[in-house]
Amino acid sequence: MNDVRELLGRAVEGAGKPAFSAGAVYAKAARIRRRRRAAGSAAVLAVVAAGAFTLPRAGGDEDPARTSVASAGPSASPTDPAPARAERLAALLPGDVGEIEEVSLLALIKNATPEQARTIYLGPLDGQYAFRKDGGVGYLLLTLMDRKALERKTGRPADPAEDLCARIGQEPARDDCVREVLPDGRTLTTWRDSMDYAGDDSVGWGPELVGRLAQPDGSQFLVRSSTGFEGSGTQGPLLSEPPLSREQLKKLLTGPEVLPKG
Repeated sequence: MNDVRELLGRAVEGAGKPAFSAGAVYAKAARIRRRRRAAGSAAVLAVVAAGAFTLPRAGGDEDPARTSVASAGPSASPTDPAPARAERLAALLPGDVGEIEEVSLLALIKNATPEQARTIYLGPLDGQYAFRKDGGVGYLLLTLMDRKALERKTGRPADPAEDLCARIGQEPARDDCVREVLPDGRTLTTWRDSMDYAGDDSVGWGPELVGRLAQPDGSQFLVRSSTGFEGSGTQGPLLSEPPLSREQLKKLLTGPEVLPKG
């Protein structure tokens, strides 16, 4: 679940002093999925079966639980507003991936206000996107972190040559881990995560495909292709498969569109 912590933690950097912490969001997202199958989870599953969950407004006239691509969006970029990011991402993907919309997981899970959820991203397509297809809702989280940010989070020097697949058997789980050294020196690692982690909260994540693209300068692209989540703030049932496949993630991460200009 370190990837959940990193990506959701990124969402609150530079957002002032919110009334909650990234750790709280991480704890919320860490609930074990098997708890949803217990008798006490019947109410949660009933909500998912209904297909939607409406969050109360956190203040003002804007509903933070869902940010349309026609609005300013939950994150900020000097040159790319949310509509441009969602539309540009959709243009890079096959048409059968579903309807794409930028969202904020902080707003969905923690009922954050738009200001609390606002984030400055490094990459032009960085963000958190909902993929709606066949009645289900999955998510794609894409974040570029520079060397300093990575070292601040890990507490150790960034190592672009680190073999992430060698950590199989440890948390986070890295099943079906594939490591590929690209011709330009970057290293792409992708793996599957069942997201079966212990916890005691009201949100459970479905299985996902995770990826990291390590660059020679020590920066990394972090990406999650998630089947979705159930419980507090859910937007719909889980997808049967992650919204983007391994090959689609590779094509997206290695394309020039995700790189900052210059």
